[in-house]
Amino acid sequence: MIERVLVTGGAGFIGSALIRHLIAETRVSVLVLDKLTYASNLDALQSVSQHPRYAFVRADIGDPQAVRAALSDFQPDAVMNLAAESHVDRSIDGPEAFIQTNVVGTFVLLQAALDYWRALPAPARERFRLLHISTDEVFGSLGAEGRFCETTPYDPSSPYSASKASSDHLVRAWHRTYGLPAMITNASNNYGPWQFPEKLIPLMIINALEGKPLPVYGNGANVRDWLHVDDHVRALMAVVARGRPGETYCIGGRSERTNLDVVRGICAIMDDLTPRAGGHGSLIAHVADRPGHDLRYALDPGKAMREVNWQSVETFESGLRKTVLWYLENRAWWERIRSGHYRGERLGVLV
Repeated sequence: MIERVLVTGGAGFIGSALIRHLIAETRVSVLVLDKLTYASNLDALQSVSQHPRYAFVRADIGDPQAVRAALSDFQPDAVMNLAAESHVDRSIDGPEAFIQTNVVGTFVLLQAALDYWRALPAPARERFRLLHISTDEVFGSLGAEGRFCETTPYDPSSPYSASKASSDHLVRAWHRTYGLPAMITNASNNYGPWQFPEKLIPLMIINALEGKPLPVYGNGANVRDWLHVDDHVRALMAVVARGRPGETYCIGGRSERTNLDVVRGICAIMDDLTPRAGGHGSLIAHVADRPGHDLRYALDPGKAMREVNWQSVETFESGLRKTVLWYLENRAWWERIRSGHYRGERLGVLV
């Protein structure tokens, strides 16, 4: 039974949702290791920050001494690696940070975890798990039919997806070569509360609230499979508890939508909650497409459903409405971001 979990990147969007779940829904003690980049968000952890089962250390996953100290001092039963640079457009502008965190950082974590695991007494060594959280973008672009699955060959298109593909390969190698009891999950596009407003859904909500254009790349026909962050968190917990070392699990929401349909859905909810003259759909503006923009992603979650007994709860419609409501009710948080280091400007445009 897992009693202590080290979560790297626990102040990020998905990581903070995981921490809140662990504190509220389990008896697990948690140590968050996060270097607090621009997208980290201690506000999202405020509700659990004083809990006796929560602890935080500010450190870089690429710092071997810090990672080894966290493992040695905290003595976790599991490590969940969510530390990552994750925005495709930023990876186009500045790929080096993605290589350092996603590739080098994962290597550092694997080395430290391997030494820690080897030194554990036999019962604890048998119980230990490392879960590496990855993305469907490592698989590249799908045509109009089919879904990615655990055996789909990797074909990354962006610096971001290439860096995550590299980290996945490292995790598999450390399991196959050294026996480290590691697992990988590849998830589809997440959305929900506390997501940094450079991502599609929060950016569209906030721009709509401010009466600004809603930029849709190209013709808006690119398709993504959407997964509410709370459903993702439940899947991660199921994999840690019941997954098999060496296995990969695809976590998909079975909620494929074109980007244009997502934006129109947000506009419809906004029209209902905060009507404006002419409707929010009039703000939609098609802009030049992203370089290397994959046409379609979709994941088959059948293996996770069968083997770890996971099932998504939110429909895209219910989850999207809850998300829009959250951003309406938490204006002070995203207004601080918009007034500071990120103002909603477009990134990832090759000049």
